[in-house]
Amino acid sequence: MTGTKHVVQLILAAAALAGAAVCWSHVRSWVDVAPVTEGQPATVSVVYAPPLMMLAWLLLTVAGVLAVLGVAGLRRRRRPAIDTYTP
Repeated sequence: MTGTKHVVQLILAAAALAGAAVCWSHVRSWVDVAPVTEGQPATVSVVYAPPLMMLAWLLLTVAGVLAVLGVAGLRRRRRPAIDTYTP
């Protein structure tokens, strides 16, 4: 039962990673740009949404921290204590 906390951390890290992927897929959008001078063709430009980009970066950071804590906790749980080792 002591490893449940670390497994929950890994599940939350995966959820944060999925949320970051969804945010990142909606970060950019295409807009039409009017011609600069008369007779020139219209062009298309990419516009980025800063709030969604910041949310994606924040979710990636949270996912990384939770993944490190979860993996480190599970590894620490499986390793024998140092003071019980006798050569």
